[in-house]
Amino acid sequence: MNMSPQDRLEQLQRIVVTAAQMRSIEQRIFDAGMPVAALMEKVSGRIAQRIQALYPQSSVRKIGVLIGPGHNGGDALVVARELYFKGYEIRLCCPVSRLKDLTAAHLHYLENLGVSCYQSVEPLQECDLLLDGLFGFGLDRALTKPISTLIDLVNIWDMPRLSIDLPSGLHADTGEVLGTAIWATHTLCLGLWKLGLLQDEALDYVGQAELIDFDVPIADVSAVLGKTPEVQRVTPQWAIASLPLVRPASTHKYKMGHLLVVCGSRRYAGGALLTGLGARASGVGMLSIAVPESLKSTLSAQLPEALIIGCPETEAGAIAELPASLVLSSFNAIACGPGLTTEASPIVQQILDSESFLVLDADGLNILAQQETIPTLQKRQAPTILTPHLGEFKRLFPDIAEGMSCRITAVRQAAKQTSAIVLLKGARVTISDPQGRVCINPESTPALARGGSGDVLTGLLGGLVAQKVAASASTSLLDIVQSAVWWHAQAGRLAAQTRTVLGVDAHTLTDFLIPALAQQMKVEEK
Repeated sequence: MNMSPQDRLEQLQRIVVTAAQMRSIEQRIFDAGMPVAALMEKVSGRIAQRIQALYPQSSVRKIGVLIGPGHNGGDALVVARELYFKGYEIRLCCPVSRLKDLTAAHLHYLENLGVSCYQSVEPLQECDLLLDGLFGFGLDRALTKPISTLIDLVNIWDMPRLSIDLPSGLHADTGEVLGTAIWATHTLCLGLWKLGLLQDEALDYVGQAELIDFDVPIADVSAVLGKTPEVQRVTPQWAIASLPLVRPASTHKYKMGHLLVVCGSRRYAGGALLTGLGARASGVGMLSIAVPESLKSTLSAQLPEALIIGCPETEAGAIAELPASLVLSSFNAIACGPGLTTEASPIVQQILDSESFLVLDADGLNILAQQETIPTLQKRQAPTILTPHLGEFKRLFPDIAEGMSCRITAVRQAAKQTSAIVLLKGARVTISDPQGRVCINPESTPALARGGSGDVLTGLLGGLVAQKVAASASTSLLDIVQSAVWWHAQAGRLAAQTRTVLGVDAHTLTDFLIPALAQQMKVEEK
């Protein structure tokens, strides 16, 4: 039975491929009888339609087109032809002398139509839009003169730049800049998402990215990638579907999970508060927060619905020990780390020795790094989720981080070696489970680059994990983690709309968690 067009597109939006995988998928399409020329016409027709929608002739009249030697250049030429017939003025720049036969044929036809083609890029400076068709996903070498000089020149021009498939000069897998690359304001990725577009290294070059579907058969994708692709892109539909939004009519608070938050110190009281506020938004049924005794009244006033557990503290104000009455195994999950200080090392060790689901962040990670990270986590009998930023990741996994050229590879190695889920924060949060499956969140905002945002995520994630465990839900732990990351990012994006370019403080962020989820659910219902 054929899936609906909407379900098919949702599935394609999640799939991420390497250059080699995309090459194999395309070859299957060609082997099945699809002519290369026919596929180029189909792809380019859809690109042309999208360009007309993005840049109508009321705002854009002249379009400059950069032509490369391969089929990316051929795509650009067919797009140029279609836009020419729609009334746009087209100027071509082809800085290379050798073209693939199909690309050369399309160039010849455009020239016969009277479209000017230049070897120099300067005549394109008067255009309203620049279409980049120099190189596609096959580029694997550093660009040199004269191409590099051309790219550096057009990057300083004051006009929008739209790249076909990925900005020319980016490595399709790593996102590495191969000498230089087009600074695109818009990228139309073809068929399936290329891995390089989701790497932090590529972020400044990609601009606004979207997928152009040209009806890649799901059967061919599955034949190359398997039934469940190892690397997937987080989508709103996937994230929302993994959240515990449907509750039985007969449920009660104890069935909705009990989370223990162990955070904070007299020096960093905010860590406990922000983690608690994040947990509260998750919908967890019961929330207990263990903090130094001196913080108990403050937390009780801010989080009256939570059970605040005052703990003996050191002279410096860190948790010295957990009360004997606190039975760690009675909680569905524990979130530990923000604001603890490394003086709380015995507490973190006690929690690591427990058999509870654990979300470990901030000082919890710093304390873990002082031990032997991999052997320590391999001894744990319950699932662990680590949420480091890059600096913490390097401290936790110095051998993996040394010479790290790809975040995805590094996170996957760390997860496999520790048997933990590893969530590496960044502009494109990357998550891997011990089985090697990877999720990448493509949407975030620099507004979240402020202290305390990660504490909110720790609480939110801990609350969702506790609900999963309490309900014995079949949803995988990886799905829960990607949902928390997506939800957290959407709150940041919504909050940023009401704030300034200076970013969103973490306390304000917590006020937008519920509105952001409600807004996204309405969008998906339409």
